[in-house]
Amino acid sequence: MTTLSIDHVSRWFGNVVAVNDITMTIGPGVTGLLGPNGAGKSTLINMMGGFLAPSTGTVTLDGQPVWRNEAIYRRIGIVPEREAMYDFLTGREFVVANAELHGLGASAAQKALATVEMEYAQDRRISTYSKGMRQRVKMASALVHEPSLLLLDEPFNGMDPRQRMQLMDLLRKMGDEGRTVLFSSHILEEVEQLARHIEVVVAGRHAASGDFRRIRRLMTDRPHRYLVRSSDDRALAAALIADPSTSGIEVDHSEGALRIQAVDFGRFTALLPKVARDHGIRLLTVSPSDESLESVFSYLVAA
Repeated sequence: MTTLSIDHVSRWFGNVVAVNDITMTIGPGVTGLLGPNGAGKSTLINMMGGFLAPSTGTVTLDGQPVWRNEAIYRRIGIVPEREAMYDFLTGREFVVANAELHGLGASAAQKALATVEMEYAQDRRISTYSKGMRQRVKMASALVHEPSLLLLDEPFNGMDPRQRMQLMDLLRKMGDEGRTVLFSSHILEEVEQLARHIEVVVAGRHAASGDFRRIRRLMTDRPHRYLVRSSDDRALAAALIADPSTSGIEVDHSEGALRIQAVDFGRFTALLPKVARDHGIRLLTVSPSDESLESVFSYLVAA
C-alpha cells in the first residue's frame, strides 16, 4: 500500500505563486488531478516526483521525503508532459536505457513495450513517432521497473481514441492491482471515465476533493449564466424573473440579448422552453456564457 502525502506545500518562482498551500493524500487506486491549463498541476507533479523542491511544506512517500532521496525512484514512475526525448534513439533503445538505469535488462524493456502495445514500432527512431506514440513510449519507460507509484502529466494528449482506451484500461488494471496512480487532466469527462477519486486544483489552490459524482454535483449546483436572444426579450424577462430558478436578469442592449443567472440548473432548463411556448415567444439563441473550465473551477475555489 503506497501513499503519497502532500502537506501544506507551496512553490513560488520569484513573485509568482504556482502552488499555494496544498494538502492532499494520494492512496492506492487511480486519482485524477483536475484543473484548467496553468492551474499548477505540472508544478505539483514535479514536486511529487522529486524533480522540484517545495518552497514550503513537505512531500513524502510512505513517510519518506521525496526531495533529494534517490532511493525513492525505485518506487516511482513518471510520465512528464514535456516532449523532451532522445529523438535519435529507437523506441526500444530509449526504454532499454531507462531499464539499465534501474539495473534491469532488455527483457524488462521488452515487457514494458508490450504492455503499452509499442512492439510494432520499437525499432523506429523516436523522431518518426506521432505524439500519441511518444506518449506510449514514455509510458513504457516509466513502467519498466514496475513502480508502485505512477505519476502522469496529461498522458492522453495526442492519443487517438483506440490508444486512449488502451491506456485507460491499463491504468484501471494497475489501480485494481493496488498500485497508486495519479494523472492530471483539464478534461472532466476524461477524469470521470478513469479516476475513483478526483482532486481539483485551480490558480495554484486546492479547490475540491471527492469522487466524480461529488465534483460533478459541485459544478452543476453553481450559478449558471446564459445569453438568451428571443423574439421578445422584455416579455421573456418579465416571465422568467418571477421564478425562483433565476436570481438575476439584465437586458444587454449591445448584444441585443438577455443575460440570465440561474441558481437552479435543472428547473431553469425545463422552465425556459415552457415559458417561451406559453407566451408565444420564439427563442433564437440560448448559450451558456460561463462554461469555460476557468470559470467553473474559480467558482469552486470561491465556494
